[in-house]
Amino acid sequence: MADKIVGVVGGMGPEATVDLMRRVIEGTGESPSPILAEMARKLETYGADFLVIPCNTAHYYLNDIRSAVSIPVIDMIELTLDAVLRENPALKTTGLLASQAVLQTGLYMKRFGERGVDLVYPQDKLQDELTTAIRTIKTGRYGTREKSILRSAADDMIKRKAEALIIACTELSLIAHALDPAVNVYDSAQILAEAIVRIAKERTWGFR
Repeated sequence: MADKIVGVVGGMGPEATVDLMRRVIEGTGESPSPILAEMARKLETYGADFLVIPCNTAHYYLNDIRSAVSIPVIDMIELTLDAVLRENPALKTTGLLASQAVLQTGLYMKRFGERGVDLVYPQDKLQDELTTAIRTIKTGRYGTREKSILRSAADDMIKRKAEALIIACTELSLIAHALDPAVNVYDSAQILAEAIVRIAKERTWGFR
């Protein structure tokens, strides 16, 4: 049996992603949902067996994308939740390193709350610095300062009883290696990548 074909709903580019985040935060302007749904339909037409969305913020429109196609659409947030709790079944508090848009939409808070896990975020000043770091990383010109900001945000949440950290931003994934290796860090992008390989080779659809 041949491996399954994955379709990636993305390719929007940095500027389009920033615009998507702005729209989600402000709740104004034309919704990007129809564009994402059309991307999904085209990928299905091209022969994709399942779809993934390599953007945490775009999961705000997950249900719209799923409604547009007849093939499975993988939920990166659910995959991350399952991975964290599988390794930490007694987890009570975890920290989230993400964009302001992901925080404001509550994409992770709702899911973890349903499983009895509290989420903590960097305090306002640190979150502002983290948002600036994300924008800098998007330009491709980043280095020591951005890594230092990420470490400071992580340290802040650990001091506030976070037992594990989740990286829910593909830009922050690029500098995740700067974090203390002694801390349990779960990168949503890495978790999705591993799931793609696993699902593509499975003979049955054993996933959410």
